Amino acid sequence: MSDELFQRVVEAARALGVSEIEAIVSEETQALTRFANNAIHQNVSERSTQLSVRPVIDGRTARATTNRLDGAGIRDVVAEAIALTRLNARDADLPPLAEPAEIEDLHRHFESTAQATPEERAQAVAEAIGAVAGEGQTAAGIYSTDESRFALYNSRGVSASYRETMARFSITAMAGDSSGWAKASACDRRALDPVALARTAAHKARESSDPRELAAGRYTVILEPAAVLDLVGQMFMDFSGTAIADGRSFLNDRIGEKLFGENITVYDDARHPLQAGAGFDAEGVPRRRLTLVEAGVVREIAYCRQAAALAGKAPTGHGFPLPNDTGEAPMNIVIAGGDTGVDEMVAATERGILVTRLWYIREVDPYEKIFTGMTRDGTFLVEGGKVTGGVRNFRFNVGLMEMLSNVEALSPAVRASGEETFDMVVPAMKVRGFNFTEVTRF
Repeated sequence: MSDELFQRVVEAARALGVSEIEAIVSEETQALTRFANNAIHQNVSERSTQLSVRPVIDGRTARATTNRLDGAGIRDVVAEAIALTRLNARDADLPPLAEPAEIEDLHRHFESTAQATPEERAQAVAEAIGAVAGEGQTAAGIYSTDESRFALYNSRGVSASYRETMARFSITAMAGDSSGWAKASACDRRALDPVALARTAAHKARESSDPRELAAGRYTVILEPAAVLDLVGQMFMDFSGTAIADGRSFLNDRIGEKLFGENITVYDDARHPLQAGAGFDAEGVPRRRLTLVEAGVVREIAYCRQAAALAGKAPTGHGFPLPNDTGEAPMNIVIAGGDTGVDEMVAATERGILVTRLWYIREVDPYEKIFTGMTRDGTFLVEGGKVTGGVRNFRFNVGLMEMLSNVEALSPAVRASGEETFDMVVPAMKVRGFNFTEVTRF
């Protein structure tokens, strides 16, 4: 289907005197079961296909997209893209279309996910609700199963495609004055255990009931992987050649410097077994494994083709669809873990705070990478090496360079899901001197 579509794109472009053209065909089926108040209240499914085309004409480019895939729809979107391109100003730095390259086929499509039925999702949700309701609590959340295909073609011979499935389960357990939360994702839905996640959420809600109010201040904090993901994940868009060239990255004048502790090493690795996504970027360039941070020192950043040419570097395969004002970013983050489990971190902590997750994270200082936000859905006091009860949630104000220089222990890395950024492979972290600025109202 996609090969045939592209041939029709090429024919439509040639009829208008254009020979250099790129096309992206994306197909997606999304199915979602949503529940609240201990009952399923929504089941939806959507299937869509889009065609996006980008010509290159004398240093100019633009993009047009349609979901009309008949002959007229293809001719119209090609004509629109060409018209927009000719209206654009010339970009002397715009690279020509990419040449073909060898791309590794990553297997991340599972029939168990693609063929999941509403009845199967409903059964799993019912069992998860039962685990929460059995604790006298109320459950809300989602269970989704998606299937997608992304194919990229251009008139220079690039022909790259990728198929993926993704399942996600998220649950919040609500008690009278507390709540708990758990979430996970996997390409193969058989790797998810909704009942186990529900029990985790219910346990957090139960154990954080009747929360105490502690004074704001600096505490030793144990951040579970979802909390690490949503906070540390805020900095990776800055590991970008375009962001550095634009002067909007905190890494400007800092590449090669030791910004974090020696126990912090970060990779971008599309081939990691717990990762998802294609082995090539939106220009058809193979994704290269990057060592972003090694023992606290910033080593490598991502480059799209244009940013690489301007910097005298090789492209790394992290470009976004052109044209864009972002350029590129590493999207397959792996933070190397350690060998200290969360329970061991707790046992080794005389007094501290255990944090399930963070939310409403906002940037305060982009160059110093200072962020504010709040804890939620399971915040606990640790005393004498034990979790002794729930505490009222805090607002925090922390700088990532300081925080990642104060990491005392790391758990093994796992695939983690949050709400503020994309999924990554990260460990839990024990951090000293985490700055809580005030207590929230809940």
